[in-house]
Amino acid sequence: MHTVAERPVAAIYARLSEEDQGKTEKESSNSIINQVMLLRQYAEREGWDVYDCYTDDDWTGADRNRPAFNRLLRDAEQGRFNIVLCKTQSRFTRELEMVEKYIHGLFPQWGIRFVGAVDHADTNVRGNKKSRQINGLVNEWYLEDMSENIRAVLTTRRREGCYIGSTPLYGYCKDPEQKGHLVVDPEAAGVVKLIFHSFAGGMGKTAIARMLNEKGIPNPTEYKRQKGLIKKAPPHKAGTLWKYFSIADILANEMYIGNLVQGKYGSISYKTKQNKPIPREQWIRVEHTHEPIVEKGLWDTVQKMRQERAKPFSTGEIGLFARKVRCKHCGYIMRSGKGRGRRYLNCSSRHVAEDTCIGSFIYVDKLEEVVLEEVRKINRRFLDEKTLEDEIEIKEDPYGDIEKWKGQCSFQRQRIHQMDTAIKNLYLDKVKGDVDVEQFQVLYRELDLDKENAKEEIKQLEQKIQQVQQQSSGHRGKKEIVQEYINPSGLSRPIVECLIDHIEVSRRDPETKMIKIEIHWNF
Repeated sequence: MHTVAERPVAAIYARLSEEDQGKTEKESSNSIINQVMLLRQYAEREGWDVYDCYTDDDWTGADRNRPAFNRLLRDAEQGRFNIVLCKTQSRFTRELEMVEKYIHGLFPQWGIRFVGAVDHADTNVRGNKKSRQINGLVNEWYLEDMSENIRAVLTTRRREGCYIGSTPLYGYCKDPEQKGHLVVDPEAAGVVKLIFHSFAGGMGKTAIARMLNEKGIPNPTEYKRQKGLIKKAPPHKAGTLWKYFSIADILANEMYIGNLVQGKYGSISYKTKQNKPIPREQWIRVEHTHEPIVEKGLWDTVQKMRQERAKPFSTGEIGLFARKVRCKHCGYIMRSGKGRGRRYLNCSSRHVAEDTCIGSFIYVDKLEEVVLEEVRKINRRFLDEKTLEDEIEIKEDPYGDIEKWKGQCSFQRQRIHQMDTAIKNLYLDKVKGDVDVEQFQVLYRELDLDKENAKEEIKQLEQKIQQVQQQSSGHRGKKEIVQEYINPSGLSRPIVECLIDHIEVSRRDPETKMIKIEIHWNF
């Protein structure tokens, strides 16, 4: 840990304010410069040295991923300065939770004083804490109100037929003469038409992707990057390729016949950028808002063919590692398959273009074996067997709980039966044409997910019942119970979701015959 000089050393933090976001790039930069100048003058008057200036331009006060903000926190923990100086407390953060965590929690532990030059927030002033907490609460209300206002404005604009996406849909450009209006991009629109005509002519989605890649046509993301609409380059060459899902999304997008369909996803909370799917019936759909690229007759033909090619129901089982495993060589999510009675995961990039990816492959049971052993290692490292054994309480009269859990199991089985009936009826509606293929897929996924959740709850309840029955009959002691936590016998989808962000799999080494597996945990 670094030590600071006897003379106070301040870290200056400046952030572009929320209300300044509409300004030009030059004005935004000047806003940051003005903040830094003001704070340097303040530090000079107080007789403080300045360790460094940390600036986040165009970042909101609720965003915890601000790069300079997080660099400041790392340096603060290392003791590189003993004062954090901001224009106001809200420039540091607008979240009350972050005020309590850092300004009132960790900063005092690290020997750091927090000062707001304009709003007089100062952790060295007794009685100032309540004022800072009130300011934090007001800032939190401001964030929530602003989020609700923005959501209301965006919903209104969507209902008025305005396109509000940050980048235009592939095949279109933003109209320079009319905000929220789309105009056809002739170059990309030609590719969209080729995709629709090729599918109508009998080509499959993977075959169409391969054709476009052989022609050297960039996929939508790479096309937008080349046009300067997005900046981030793909990490691998395969990131510029067309894939099966890219073709599938275009063929199903109603916006290509001139209708705006928006509001498919919504934010979980104003405190996070994570989104969640919105039920189809709540999507905002406005017809004839822009020039179509695909004629209605061709669209209808393609939708009918898509419906006819839709696969009947599978078992509905969600794969243990579904969308969690990526190819180490190209970064794409590995797809599931089955051969010779075994489930496997493989990279599909090699099916859509040559010389792009060497193609990773691994059997699911082998991957489960590796991951399970890593989970056990982590448990043995962080879970103390003696402590767990001391904290476990074995009830002498557990049967009240058992009866309750049996009742819950019965309820979930009834729900599964109802969902099976609903799925059967939904499939019949699809066959009769009462439900289109997109509605069918959305509703099926919702029912299937509910069914899987109900099955998982039954499984967990039955495990509880079995454990308690064994405990009460004296067949199992505390030590045996603890071992189930430290050395689990298997993995489940909830465990994978909870513990693992993603897994990267490399191709088998031709010499050692080993497959390199990298697990990226959620902690």
